[in-house]
Formats: sequence, structure tokens, C-alpha cells
Amino acid sequence: MITAILFISFFAMLLIGMPIAICLGMSSVLTILYASNFVRKFANLTLSVVATNTYTGISKFLLLAIPFFVLSGNIMAKAGISQRLVKFIDDMVGHRRGSLAIVCVIVACFFGAISGSGPATVAALGAVLIPAMVESGFNISFAEALMATSSSIAIVIPPSIAFVVYASITGESVGELFMAGIIPGILMGVALAIVVKWEAAKRGIEPAHEKRSAKERWASFKDAFWGLLMPVIILGGIYGGIFTPTEAAAVSVIYGMIVALFIYRDVTVKDLILICIDSAKTTGGIMLIVASASLFSYCCTLFGISQAAQSLLAGVSANKYVFLLIVNIIFLIAGCFIDANSAMYIFIPIMMPVAKALGYNMVAFGIVATVNLAIGQVTPPVGVNLFVAMGLKIKDVQKSLAQKTDVYHKVTLPMISRAVVPMILACLVVLLLITYIPQISLLLVR
Repeated sequence: MITAILFISFFAMLLIGMPIAICLGMSSVLTILYASNFVRKFANLTLSVVATNTYTGISKFLLLAIPFFVLSGNIMAKAGISQRLVKFIDDMVGHRRGSLAIVCVIVACFFGAISGSGPATVAALGAVLIPAMVESGFNISFAEALMATSSSIAIVIPPSIAFVVYASITGESVGELFMAGIIPGILMGVALAIVVKWEAAKRGIEPAHEKRSAKERWASFKDAFWGLLMPVIILGGIYGGIFTPTEAAAVSVIYGMIVALFIYRDVTVKDLILICIDSAKTTGGIMLIVASASLFSYCCTLFGISQAAQSLLAGVSANKYVFLLIVNIIFLIAGCFIDANSAMYIFIPIMMPVAKALGYNMVAFGIVATVNLAIGQVTPPVGVNLFVAMGLKIKDVQKSLAQKTDVYHKVTLPMISRAVVPMILACLVVLLLITYIPQISLLLVR
């Protein structure tokens, strides 16, 4: 009965559209109230455990990296780095067939390494790249789907908030997780580039321009250099033993402020205040989810749900390959409905003991879970990146000229859902590779 109350109340609130943090927190509170009043074994249980466990869930030094990474990403996003990255990558590959879509994939990977957020990457790059792809000959639904899918790589390419959350749950090294995420993130980008080449060949799309000269490429590289340097400083500092991941996040904020205020000069002190406010809102939302998910995970452990699920999972999947298949299915389904941080807190404590017992490397397991949840960002019905892409106002230039007024492309969920299918399939191929060949993820770590 306790299990039914916990999960039925959670899914009921989720289906009526309540925020995920409220769904997790309220279902946990309702379950605790029921157990303390109607189950003799838990008669001494009080609501004080709610405050204790939500605080414990977020009072971890490692999680301090989250607000810093959010702030540094927002600073660099406002500093005009997206336009500079687009210009540089376009100069490099714009002479190839379907080049603007390939630019979209590459820039999303670079920008993801700066922002660490899929929706933020869609919002920052979509307004520039989606119209450019449409004008070059790509279908609007394909362009928006590609922008959304490319941006999902942001939580796989380091620095990634999802890796910080995973490390806080499992105790694994954030630096090793960051290093392990590089190759899978690149492979996802390559898989999407193959989809782009196939679509470009099918539509007969020509290159955007002639091959740029070395002088032009050098000029655009110099302009984008300071933005490209941020992930190098973060990762180089961590792997060089200069600072911890949390300190690296703080260093990235200072570096971002210097670049935004004194080098690019696209951000003023007044803008910086608004950026801090926006970052505080984002961080507050993330930490509320972490706190609520911690309480939900505590309830699963307290009432024996986690142990029962572990026993069931171990019994059903004594074979490592079957276990990994089940894990992928669970995470892919979960990613359709809940965000990565919540899914981590709900499922990782259940799956981790079984994975360890089967001898699977926990760093590689973190990459598998994160890639699954990255795919979930573009999987209907609740793929957050898809809705951000659909929410961008993209002008229909031809109709605007004809009607003498602004007309916008309208992409529906069925349209973008059909367009995203080949991209999801390409990412699933990468997922299967890194799942069953963990050495791919661990290559740089070792």
C-alpha cells in the first residue's frame, strides 16, 4: 500500500502538469503521513524527516559547483559567444554540403561545453541557426529537431551538471566523469552529422559558400578564442590537479566575467546583475529538484522499495548484458517524463548495487545513464529541448515579403516528433556502443 501511495500520487501529479519538484516532494510527504498514521511499524515517524532529508540532500560541497557552472554558462551565453562560435565553425566547414546543419551540431557541442544545459543551448543558438538552416533548404521541422537533439549533447560534454549530481550520489570522481563524457559526446555529434549528410543529399542542398581563406578562418578563430578557452581552463585545471571541480566552477565564473566585461564587452555591470538573478532562479529550481528527489529516494529506502527493486532487478537480470538492456529501457522511458537530475536520484541508488555486483565500471555506468537522459530531452511527449525549439519564433521570410507583415513558422509536436526519429535512432546506436563497450568511455580516463 505504501508503494502504491508513493508512486500513484507521484504519477497523478505529474500527469496534471505539476512541476517535477512538487511531484517528488508532495508524494513523499503523503507517503510519510500515511505510514506514520496507519502503519504501526512507522508510528514514531514524523514530518521532521522531511526537513532533515531535504537539507541533507543539498548540503554537499560537491553540489556547490552547480550554481557556479550555471552562472558561468549564463555569462558566456550573454557575452555573444554563440554568434562568434557560429561564425568560426561556419568558416571552417561552410563549404561542405549541408554545412549549416553540420555547423549546428558542432557549435552545439562547443556551446554545451560552456553552458552545460540543453535547453539553454537551444535558446542561445536556435534563433540564429534554425533560420539559417531553413534558408539553406532544410525543412523547418528538421532544423528545429536537429537543434534540439544537438543541444542534448550539452549534458554529456563536460562540464555537465548531470555528472556532478551523479558523483554526489555515487561518490565517483567528477573529473573522471568529465573525462569519460568527451568521447561519447563526440560520437553523438558524429552520428547526428551522418543524419545531416543523408538529409542534405536527399534534398540536394548545396554548400552555403565557397571555402574560406586561411586569413578569414584565423580572424574568426581569434574572435571566438576566448570562448573556446573556457572548457580548456576548466578541464585542464581539474586534470592538472590545479583545482577541484567545485573550484573549477568558481574559476569559470571569474574567467567568464573578465571575458564578458573587458574582452568582448557585450555585457555591462547592469546586465551582470540580471544574469545573477536569472542564474539564482535556475539554481533554485535545480536545487529544489535535488532536495525533493533526495526525499523521494529516502522514502524508497525507508519503506523497503529500493531493496525490493534491487532484488527484482538482480533476479531478472543476473546476466550483465540483460541488466544493461533493462537499465537503458528504464532510463529511456524515464527520460520521456522527468528531468535528468530527478531520474538520477530515483534510479541510481537502486541500480548501483546491482551494477557493482555484476562488475560494471561505475564511471562508465554514469555515462550510460547520462546519455540515456540526454536522449530523453528530445523524446516526446515531454522532451524539454523539443518544446524550447518549438517555442522559438522563426520568421517565414518568403511569406513575410509577400504579405508585408511578419509571419512565423509554426511547427507542431507531431511534425517535430517525426523529424526527430532518425536523430534519436542515431543516438541510440551510440548508446548501445558505449553501453556494451564501456572501454569507449573509459579510454581517456585510463
